[in-house]
Amino acid sequence: MTGEFSRRDLLEAGGIAVAATGLAALPLRAMPASSTDDHRLWFDAPATRWVDGLPVGNGRLGAMVRGEVMREVLSLNDDTLWSGYPTPNANSEAIRALPGVREATFAGDNHEADKRAMRLQGPFSQSYEPLGDLTITMNHGGSASGYRRALDLDQAEATVSYAVGSTRYRREVFVSHPDQLIVVRLTAEGGAIDCDLAMATLLRGESRAVGKRLILRGKAPASCAPNYRKIADPVVYDDAPGKGMAFVALVDVETRGGKATARDRMIEVRGASEVVLRIAAATGFRRFDQMPDLSSDEIEARAAAVLKAAAGKRFAALRSVHVADHQQLYRRASLQLDGGSADQPTGARRMGNVRASDPGLAALLFHFGRYLLIASSRAGTQPANLQGIWNAEVRPPWSSNHTTNINTQMMYWPAETANLADCHTALFDWMEHVAVRGRAVARDYYGMPGWCLHHNSDVWAMANPVGERDSTPVWANWPMGGPWLAQHPWQHYLFSGDVAFLRERGYPLMRGCAEFCAAWLVADPQNGRLTTAPSVSPENQFLAADGKPASISAGCTMDLALTREIFTNCIAAAQILGVDGPFAAHLTDLAKRLAPYQIGSHGQLQEWSRDFPESEPGHRHVSHLYPLYPGNEFTPSRTPRWAKAVATSMQRREDNGGAATGWSRAWATCIWARMGDDARSGKSIDAFFAHSVLDNLFDTHPSGNGPIFQIDGNFGITAAIAEMLLQSHDGAIALLPAVPPAWRSGSARGLRARGGITVDQRWSAGQLDGADLHFVSGVDALIRLPAGRQLLAATRDGATVAIRAGDGGLHVPGRRGDTITLNIGAARA
Repeated sequence: MTGEFSRRDLLEAGGIAVAATGLAALPLRAMPASSTDDHRLWFDAPATRWVDGLPVGNGRLGAMVRGEVMREVLSLNDDTLWSGYPTPNANSEAIRALPGVREATFAGDNHEADKRAMRLQGPFSQSYEPLGDLTITMNHGGSASGYRRALDLDQAEATVSYAVGSTRYRREVFVSHPDQLIVVRLTAEGGAIDCDLAMATLLRGESRAVGKRLILRGKAPASCAPNYRKIADPVVYDDAPGKGMAFVALVDVETRGGKATARDRMIEVRGASEVVLRIAAATGFRRFDQMPDLSSDEIEARAAAVLKAAAGKRFAALRSVHVADHQQLYRRASLQLDGGSADQPTGARRMGNVRASDPGLAALLFHFGRYLLIASSRAGTQPANLQGIWNAEVRPPWSSNHTTNINTQMMYWPAETANLADCHTALFDWMEHVAVRGRAVARDYYGMPGWCLHHNSDVWAMANPVGERDSTPVWANWPMGGPWLAQHPWQHYLFSGDVAFLRERGYPLMRGCAEFCAAWLVADPQNGRLTTAPSVSPENQFLAADGKPASISAGCTMDLALTREIFTNCIAAAQILGVDGPFAAHLTDLAKRLAPYQIGSHGQLQEWSRDFPESEPGHRHVSHLYPLYPGNEFTPSRTPRWAKAVATSMQRREDNGGAATGWSRAWATCIWARMGDDARSGKSIDAFFAHSVLDNLFDTHPSGNGPIFQIDGNFGITAAIAEMLLQSHDGAIALLPAVPPAWRSGSARGLRARGGITVDQRWSAGQLDGADLHFVSGVDALIRLPAGRQLLAATRDGATVAIRAGDGGLHVPGRRGDTITLNIGAARA
């Protein structure tokens, strides 16, 4: 198919028309960082806990920098180091159990349906594991002054500096993507460095020192149960090759002046003016479907080859290449919000009495989220897990796995809007693995075609329902992870217009998912409408007829939304590609027969097919609001009745203490932004700062033992901020649709809109002043201005451009490679 398809084609699918010839990736418009302080976290004291450290990473390797004066501990991670190994889909009883679950569901016996559904459940996912710690023990003695610890987001480098007497000590740490190394430099201005270097791991392993190299060898567990499982032997090791993944970390020590000497298991450095550490790591991981049975010798050879390739490179050269590579991604977008107090430590800035007058802190949070995505998800790496790539526990919270009933998807919400589409590819790679395993699960568990995915997964692309026989189905037994994930390749297409990607990667993933969703549908015996059964609204229970909590019913709102969306997107994709006409017609017929959404007694969008009383009216999940965000089936302008029901549901959640922290607060912020509610968007951002972040701006999830680092909220709030500044989901590009009142003036550059358009905006006194539209394709744009604003002039290369007003906005003609500047002013009274 060549040429361009009509705007109407994609409006019906919730997008904006893009060229069907296939567009290259958006050209790089690297931008200088607006201000160094706008892109830096800094502190005047060390981190005393791992979770308060400063994260650095290159997508594969990660390190956490704590910055203690006398003893620096760098906690190291490799994104392929997981427990376990590929295992078969283990539940031969499941395929026989499904009819009984459906029978109880349609009979209205919710508790019996819950009980029977446990027979569908299988083994838990494996756990993401910590590699080890590099400890740097400083021997300078004395007390420190002038301490400063910082993370430069623009340079992707953590630094620690302080003085002892007349000597100024400094540490610099970065993780290079081009050289696949963690690099550390220690310097001592006005003195010398005496330190001891050692490595250790919490897994089975041992370290030694040979010459000027530290060597850590180890092996991950053959099995590691989730941290919430109370069982006798949660961590199991096995000496057999491949039953547990071997790993190696190597540290080469280079000194200027002084000398480095191996002593037992450490290296002593004495009298050096500079020390440079090059850290390489490798694991026995081959593929998601192959045993990780590489020997330690083979793994060490891989790590050694990386060190050899970098041996002749000076620190300055390593750093220069690293910074250039990072900035090629990081500087694609920027946000400046006037007002703030960047001269205060970051931890002080997030306190309530400062935050109200510090819009710049929201900009810093936005930049931190973009930084974290670059650091934890690159082309060719594993996708970001629940903690990105940073983890210090053998049994981390929720296994630090891929949790697919909101968390994994949220991590990639900002990938397209914040101009980091390159980081999205790690998710697509993993999805292709999940589709392989998920096809076997669909066949073996349910006797159905296509592929499916449930609540949890891991590096082995596990796709089965977890929970074994003793976990509630409300979270363990949710088969709709596939259609939610399948939204991502479609969105990537809408933003890029890359038809080759859609044909070769996106549509095959979407089609296989739609096959399963079509087969999963069943007729409701009471009304004949197609629905899903068993069905759960992720992690939220209702009160059954006896007043007790239950999980399973038929046709939860989220199931219906995901099913409609995957069908709609597949129909549109098939039309664009000129393929699969009969399949698209089949999906069209099924979509017409789906059960409808419903509005409940409170005016809320019903979460379940019946207006059940809520077991927890303030539950953190708002899955039933999916059709508004991240979906686009509901919009305030196109479907005001349904948008109002969403707003009522969201307000009810918040009034009952729900959507209060972490990723849940981030999702609520996205919803208020999508609704165009600037006041609630601002309040939601403030609530996120007040309850959901640590001093280092890490997102947290509440628990009985204190806050837990969980990175999804960082990515979700970044997406929410982008949504406040630019929207393009309903056929038009809306400029500044939900900017909080406190953000009186500022600029946003490099945000992306669907249709291959990058947008820069400027505003003052709370009003939009102008925008630049950068066109990748020759597709026109429909631009929607904020209320009270009008177009004064439009120019291209200094020449006036004719703009037609009407039909819901400004019709701006686009040519491939154009930049059109819009000058905006107050509308006439």
